[in-house]
Amino acid sequence: MKKFQWLVRGDIDGFFGLMLDNLLQLLVLVTLCTFICGIPPAFILSIILPGAGISLLVGNFYYAYQAKKLSEEENRDDVTALPYGLNTVSMFAFIFFVIAPVYRNTNDYKLAWKIGLLACFVSGIIEFFGSFVAEKIRKITPRAALLSALSGIAITFISMEFFVKTYRTPLISFIPFAIILIQYFGKYSFPFKIPGGLLSVATGTILAWLSYSWGEPMMKSEEITKSFSDIGFYLPTLTLSELISVFTFQNLKDYASVIIPMGIFNVIGSLQNIESAEASGDKFDTKNSLLVNGAGSILGSLFGSPFPTTIYIGHPGWKALGARAGYSMLNGFFMTLLCFLGLMSFVKALIPIEAGMAIILWIGIVMGAQAFNSTPKEHAPAVVLGLFPAMAAWGAMLIQGAFRFADGSLKQILSNSKLEINQAHIILQSIPADLEFLPYSLAGLFSLSQGFLLVSMIWASICVHVIDKNFIKAGNWSLASAAVSSVGLIHSFKFIGNDVVSVYNFPTNKNFIIAYFLLAVLFYICSLKKGNEI
Repeated sequence: MKKFQWLVRGDIDGFFGLMLDNLLQLLVLVTLCTFICGIPPAFILSIILPGAGISLLVGNFYYAYQAKKLSEEENRDDVTALPYGLNTVSMFAFIFFVIAPVYRNTNDYKLAWKIGLLACFVSGIIEFFGSFVAEKIRKITPRAALLSALSGIAITFISMEFFVKTYRTPLISFIPFAIILIQYFGKYSFPFKIPGGLLSVATGTILAWLSYSWGEPMMKSEEITKSFSDIGFYLPTLTLSELISVFTFQNLKDYASVIIPMGIFNVIGSLQNIESAEASGDKFDTKNSLLVNGAGSILGSLFGSPFPTTIYIGHPGWKALGARAGYSMLNGFFMTLLCFLGLMSFVKALIPIEAGMAIILWIGIVMGAQAFNSTPKEHAPAVVLGLFPAMAAWGAMLIQGAFRFADGSLKQILSNSKLEINQAHIILQSIPADLEFLPYSLAGLFSLSQGFLLVSMIWASICVHVIDKNFIKAGNWSLASAAVSSVGLIHSFKFIGNDVVSVYNFPTNKNFIIAYFLLAVLFYICSLKKGNEI
């Protein structure tokens, strides 16, 4: 029997790749939580990051142990651990559609954080118990429906977000992005086998620190000095009481349209990644892998992190690098030290987000492409249809942002002119929903954007079943959509100032209930006729 080795040369390359991926997730997390969710850096440093660190430690160590166990059982020395880290898609979804809206409505960052804990906990519960029914979920929902919803987030809230930022700082961002394209898409090997992710981040960091040569300097050396004061020892804090305080039916209902789809996606996505590992020769126990995946999210939420974890895509890539079990151990150890010792302030001061966002952008592009590459080509129209709700949600976010900025500017102008006009506002609420001034109406845009993850799944599933001429299933999805719409989980909204809130009444959305019911009737009628191909 071959003696198991915890660390081989390939683990070093794998560690740099996985570590950079996780590191960039934390950089993005810190940036978005600070500037979008109003959470003070000190709170992130002392509460959120240690919670994320403990979930990363447990998960990475378990998957390393799992790889060791499989290696010994099969007498092999080429078993690669499942890659694991913070869930990119869930992080963006929870920030933009759970935590940030609560903060905007209440101006209470702690309440927003608590609701985030609730979302993460429930998502983890879905992942945990979903491990027992993962296959059934896959059978009910077409792959095109699941992947198009993820692809919609990837294209808009991940890729577009960072591609726009790339064009804001082209002298710093273009070269790192090109390095990622060259290695991961062009399959080019850099000298000395330097990992493309490491080279990309290093190049972007150097360019950022040299930015004073051609204009306004992006980096400030005093920020590094200042970050030293944050270095310390931050143990995870149990936040069970904070979680319980917001564990109400109303809160669950308010964010079910985000939490439930994300929980299901995490289960299916992790299952697909386990299958990908099996295709590469490493057959891990599916149930245990998914159970630990869900347990990581639950553990994080109990210790202050509102962001779920997941089994990453890319197992074949890490295996090709020669990584085995050690890269997962190294990643868990390094990320935990980073979170527990308060080093993220130093990393943030040293490495600008512009230097690392090329990797996040690449992840978004790959996820967008996967929706087409991993589904039957005849289902491509369903994938495209499933993208529209996410695009509407992104557009709705831009419109809300523009109105908030305009309203704030008006208040500043009136304040400076010392005019006593308290009722002067620029708000969405004052615009008739059916007025076509965009040139389309707000009613259509916001109806499509509300519960967009579910809406994406619904329409992509209907389209797949229509393409396959399985009209009964298309009708079933339509009836389910009428039921979901009737309680306000999708399409329901009203304006309060510049905020958009869901309306949960029964019955609500009567027009949509009737429309989906009529769709079901139409599909059931079509199912009665056979041999109706064109």
